[in-house]
Amino acid sequence: MKPILEIQNISKKFHIGGDRGGYKTLRDSLFSKGTKKEDKGEFWALQDVSFDVFPGDTIGIIGKNGAGKSTLLKILSRITPPTKGKIICRGRIASLLEVGTGFHGELSGRENIYLNGSILGLKKAEINKKFDEIVDFSGVEKFLDTPLKHYSSGMQLRLAFAVAAHLEPEILIIDEVLAVGDAEFQKKCLGKMEAISKGEGRTILFVSHNLNAVESLCSKAILLKSGNLESPLLPTTQVIKKYLYVDENQQNVFWSNDRKEYSNEIFDLIDISLVDYKDNPIKFVCNNNEDFWFRVSFILKNNDPLFYFGYAMYTESGQLLYWSQSKDTKESSWSKLCLGENVLYSKIPQRLLNEGNYRIELIASIHFKKWLISPSTGPFLNFQIQGGLSDSPYFVAKRKGFLAPIYNWHENII
Repeated sequence: MKPILEIQNISKKFHIGGDRGGYKTLRDSLFSKGTKKEDKGEFWALQDVSFDVFPGDTIGIIGKNGAGKSTLLKILSRITPPTKGKIICRGRIASLLEVGTGFHGELSGRENIYLNGSILGLKKAEINKKFDEIVDFSGVEKFLDTPLKHYSSGMQLRLAFAVAAHLEPEILIIDEVLAVGDAEFQKKCLGKMEAISKGEGRTILFVSHNLNAVESLCSKAILLKSGNLESPLLPTTQVIKKYLYVDENQQNVFWSNDRKEYSNEIFDLIDISLVDYKDNPIKFVCNNNEDFWFRVSFILKNNDPLFYFGYAMYTESGQLLYWSQSKDTKESSWSKLCLGENVLYSKIPQRLLNEGNYRIELIASIHFKKWLISPSTGPFLNFQIQGGLSDSPYFVAKRKGFLAPIYNWHENII
C-alpha cells in the first residue's frame, strides 16, 4: 500500500524583519518613507522533517509552542510552500487551522458550505447529499442565511468543522483550533473524528496540547522540537512519554540510604519508594486512575510514642501542596511498631493530584520536641501524573489548580 501522504525532507525558512520582497500594498508604499527594514536574520521553523502517512492513520503532532506544528500543517494544506523538500499527496485534504480560514465573511453560512465543497472539488449534487448533516452537526440552522461576519468565533468553528468532517475528504487536518469550542462541542468533534477514522477509514492529522485527546484519538504520533523531528512516527504513548521526559537523574521512585545519612537515636533509615498494590515500584510516569503508596523502610531503635514519619508533597515549581503524617488519625488506628525492621505505607489516592511533575519528601519528628528529618532536608522521590484524570467526557484535560479531585454530586444528601 502506498502512503496517502509522503513528507520528504520538509524545511521552512522565515526572515526575521527586513523586506521580504514580492509585492507591496499601497499602504506599504505610502508609509515606508523609502527606508528598508533591518533584516535580523533567518529563522528555520522546520528543518528536514520526513515521515509517511498511510490511509486510515490517525496521527498526532505534538510539541511545545514554537515547535513548528502549525507551520507543518499549513505546508500540508498548501497555504504556504516549503523552502526545501516536497510532499506527495494522494487524496483530497480538508483543513481546519484557524477560525474563519477558507470562509468568506460576506457570504452566508449556506453559501460558505457550497464554497468549501467546491474548493474540495465536489459537485453541487454531492454537497446537497451532505447538507442537512452539516447543518445539524453545526447547530447553526437558525443563522444559516446570516453573513458569516456576524457569527461568533464558536459558531464559525462549529460550521467549519462540520463542513470539513462531512464532505468526506480523504485527509482531515485539524489544528489546536478546537480549543476555541466549549467542552460539549469538543467532545462531539472528537467523537466524529474517531468515527470517520475508525469507521470510515479516513486519515486524520491532529495537533493539540491536550495530550489526553491525542492519546485517545491517535494511534501514532510525531514529536516536533524547535522545528526538528524529535521523535519519528511511533505509537502515541511512546511519543507522549518522550515529550514529558524528565532527566534520568530526576526519575527516582526509589531511594536507598546507602551512605547512612539518616540515622539517629530513634531509627536508621533503609529506603523510601513509591509502590503499587503488589509492593512493586511504580513507573515514573503513572496514570491517575490507580492508587499508589509511599513506602518507608527503617530499623527502629527506640520506640518513642511521640515519634512519627510523614511526607511533604510539592509541585515541580516547589509549591507545597500538603503534609501527611503517620499519626494524623485517631490513636487506635496508629501502626504498631516494634524494635527492629519496620515498613510503613501511606496511600496516595487516585484522582487527587492534577497532571504534572511532583516531588515527595520524607520528614520525621518527635512530636513537639525535635525534628529528626526536618522539611526540605530529607530524601525525596519524583514522579509524574499523566492521563486518567476522570471517566467523564467533559474532564479530559488538565484543569487549573494544583489538585484535581473527583467528588460525587447527588440530588440528595447521602
